[in-house]
Amino acid sequence: MEPILPGAPWLIAHKSMLGINRPNKITLNGIDYVIWQNQKGEVFALDNICPHMQAPLSNGWVCQQKNTIICPFHALEFDGQGRLYQDKKAENQPITKPLELIVNNDCIWTYAGLEPRLPIPDLHQRIVDEYEFIGVTGEKSIRGDFLSNLMVNYDYNHQNGTHKELFQITSCSVRSFEEKGYYAKVKQEVKRANNTLGELIKNPALGIIPKTLDNTLEYAFPSTTALFAKSPIGSIVQIHILYPETEKVTKTFILFYAKVINPLMKIIFRNSFLQAAATIVEQDTSAVESLYPRQKPKIRLPNEEIMFYAEKLYRNW
Repeated sequence: MEPILPGAPWLIAHKSMLGINRPNKITLNGIDYVIWQNQKGEVFALDNICPHMQAPLSNGWVCQQKNTIICPFHALEFDGQGRLYQDKKAENQPITKPLELIVNNDCIWTYAGLEPRLPIPDLHQRIVDEYEFIGVTGEKSIRGDFLSNLMVNYDYNHQNGTHKELFQITSCSVRSFEEKGYYAKVKQEVKRANNTLGELIKNPALGIIPKTLDNTLEYAFPSTTALFAKSPIGSIVQIHILYPETEKVTKTFILFYAKVINPLMKIIFRNSFLQAAATIVEQDTSAVESLYPRQKPKIRLPNEEIMFYAEKLYRNW
């Protein structure tokens, strides 16, 4: 396939998602890679296809002592540079292609070997400087093209329907929208009714979400949507990540950060917050995967210029 948005920086994983000495398969723009992290925290990625008889390296295993990935078919070993490892040493030249990675604050970025057109967004650095990492949630491959998923993240009106029941949303409005090239900022007000007792028991985090939410969302096109919100126990940030696996499949996950008043509250509500964020992903996934083929809209809703701003960036890339 032709790369989607060639030259964009893609955040393909957080180090906490990889485990230690465990092969993981990722797909970016139609190409499969194997990625692993050693016990020192170093991360490596190679073309997932063994150059011998095309077995998937991600089905193999990692040798901790030699830091090699081992093919599951014939136990051939390759180091992080893609060189064949045999007779207790690596050959001089790689025979399988490595994927160039950039690791910042445990976030793993790549340009997939293409000429960069945008820098890695500093939005992530600003968040890491102020907030504590809580965890990753909502990892999902969505059966939907990248543009459809991108526009959902910029679509404020879908919260009134898609997420209405979960958060008991009664209204959602945009107070301001600022755009500056590939960055944008939105201030949003969400009003909600009371959750039922059953909902609160199932997800206690709903009990500390205010009835009126004054949220700020910051965007770094095309990969990142950061939701800044406040609760009685402190401030939270949800970073929604997107990248194209194939033409018709999009990968997503959420990085969760918090700045809590009482550390005990972080322990108590951590899983509830991660669960709520994962539910949001599931609801968005169901919405995208149920869409009919796109046609020209015959109805316009308020604040849709925010969504069309993202579409314009995509089509003018």
